Amino acid sequence: MENAKKVPEIFGSMVFGDAVMRERLPKDIYKALKNTIENGEALKLDIANSVATAMKEWAMERGATHFTHWFQPMTGITAEKHDSFIEPLDNGQIIMRFSGKALVKGEPDASSFPSGGLRATFEARGYTAWDPTSPAFVKEGTLYIPTAFCSYGGEVLDKKTPLLRSMQVIAKSVKKILEIFGRDDLTPTTTVGAEQEYFLIPKELYDRREDLQFCGRTLFGATPPKRQEMDDHYFGAIKPKVKAFMEELDIELWKLGVMAKTEHNEAAPAQHELAPIFSTTNIACDHNQLTMEMMKKVAEKHGLVCLLHEKPFMGVNGSGKHNNWSLSTTSGINLLEPGDSPNENLQFLLFIVAVIAAVDEYAPLLRLTVASAGNDYRLGASEAPPAIVSIFLGDELTEIFEAIENGKGYDKKGKVYMDIGADVLPKIRKDNTDRNRTSPFAFTGNKFEFRMLGSSLSIAEPNIILNTIVSDILDRFAERLSDADDLPQAVLELIKETYSEHKRVIFNGNGYSDGWTEEAEKRGLPNLRTSAAALPYLRSEQNVALFERHGIFTASEVNSRCDIMLESFAKTVHIEALTLIDMINKEILPSVASYMNSLTELALRKAELGVSSGFERDLVKKLSITCDKTASSAAKLERAVNTAEKKENVSERAEYYDKDIRKLLNELRTSIDELEQKTAKKYWPYPTYADMLFYN
Repeated sequence: MENAKKVPEIFGSMVFGDAVMRERLPKDIYKALKNTIENGEALKLDIANSVATAMKEWAMERGATHFTHWFQPMTGITAEKHDSFIEPLDNGQIIMRFSGKALVKGEPDASSFPSGGLRATFEARGYTAWDPTSPAFVKEGTLYIPTAFCSYGGEVLDKKTPLLRSMQVIAKSVKKILEIFGRDDLTPTTTVGAEQEYFLIPKELYDRREDLQFCGRTLFGATPPKRQEMDDHYFGAIKPKVKAFMEELDIELWKLGVMAKTEHNEAAPAQHELAPIFSTTNIACDHNQLTMEMMKKVAEKHGLVCLLHEKPFMGVNGSGKHNNWSLSTTSGINLLEPGDSPNENLQFLLFIVAVIAAVDEYAPLLRLTVASAGNDYRLGASEAPPAIVSIFLGDELTEIFEAIENGKGYDKKGKVYMDIGADVLPKIRKDNTDRNRTSPFAFTGNKFEFRMLGSSLSIAEPNIILNTIVSDILDRFAERLSDADDLPQAVLELIKETYSEHKRVIFNGNGYSDGWTEEAEKRGLPNLRTSAAALPYLRSEQNVALFERHGIFTASEVNSRCDIMLESFAKTVHIEALTLIDMINKEILPSVASYMNSLTELALRKAELGVSSGFERDLVKKLSITCDKTASSAAKLERAVNTAEKKENVSERAEYYDKDIRKLLNELRTSIDELEQKTAKKYWPYPTYADMLFYN
């Protein structure tokens, strides 16, 4: 790694951030731009021109020759179109120019991105609009400008626009509550820290697996003798090759202003995690997209491939993304910080109970924000939270709310310290909550950790929904408390009523247990196990009304997003089916047939010598039976895919892929894994799990 003393110089060196703007912009221009960023004031063209000129000069000093409007369409990844700074002169020469108009507005083709029917192919025009709240940056010779993306008619086609809307909405709602408590001097915001899990495998092996290349996951693979049962990989010593990757990744992310902080081995072999320091939600979302992109690029430089699929290997832990969400202020106050006496902090308790009510009331909506074909294999698999949405509060907070509900006093425990038993070790102060790894939505001291997200997903949707549903509850609270004569008593009554109505969603136990599934059903909590079951809830009257009430989406935008996500689910499983059929017919069956032929020839030679060939004959018979079964199932899968594609209704098509196609995929996996276990290694055409997960 580069000299550690240079890290402060490296950090943000490729970002057109506040310090750079302060240095390079005239004072009046800087002040106007800050007013736009902090207060949402419209940016005049002359201001934009000055900013664009300074931004271009700064970027060119860092080797940039092009600029791009960097946006986040509904594909789940980012998009970019590069334009050079060159402008022609009358004498045939050129000048490097970047105007305010080019900074604030771009025109990509809107019809080529998912629109859910909002745009037809012949209606191509779309617009990108500069988001000044997320700093521009230089990467690989190009100035990247974070932007929103909409259609010619103004319909939302991206993830950033509704996220910014939701941040604006919750800031207003939180401010209402703060003003009721006499804190009109505070400006609220939401913050997020997104922990990212991923796998690294050798590129030479990845290049030999068609399923990894097309689907991001292995569609078959026999269980190796050793997996993760020894718990020796989690937090274990990092391999030199992986350590070199992590060091370069840190440098590249730091240059881009991403506060990469923690890195370690995860539970499964070849699995790792990176965690950043929190930042405002919008920037956290942009930074997570950059993190995933840079992981893939840096890995390839080290002869590795970064897998971000939620379940690349069956039988070992999949990968998630923990979304640590909190309410804060621009002055650095965490509104979810309980303090030394949370039972006496009415403001804190009111915000907490608002989150409880929001999560309970809109549980299906929160669940569907993490729905994807890949995440279906992870949720509820005793390696990730179940598909049942519940909240972990911890003993102390639960006891406080129970005391309020029952009208009893709470015996303050105060600070508790642990004596570990060795004099040389310091006494450690206990947190007021444990960390429940089995909970999908856990309060962890001063934030809520939403643990259901899949590793490949954008964090935009979960945070759009979190912001919106909490805002909805806070608005109700503000309306009720605005004219209260005795504010403390009114707040206590509101906390009591809300907790009593929504406490069914609180569960502090083991979310992996079968008992919890039964208990959740008794409580009336929804259990939407698959994406196909969860996604249609987006269209519910309750949810459409919520989005329209807060100006997040129109009804047509809700319907389009639902169609896009259902279509994405169906297409993902469709590609998996076609890939598996291809691998079976072109490689697996021919390879096993070659092995059977070699066994048959050996058996004949042994017979000529009068030597028993029972082993070879029995094995050929077993392989032949399994091959016939595999070929038959593959043909059945192909027919089922044709049937699925004839279904015009996207919800019906997604459901068919979920229930029928996936059933056949699982049957084929079992057959192929049996073939792999019985076929000699030199004949098996693909790298095995042992090859890919256990490398030096």
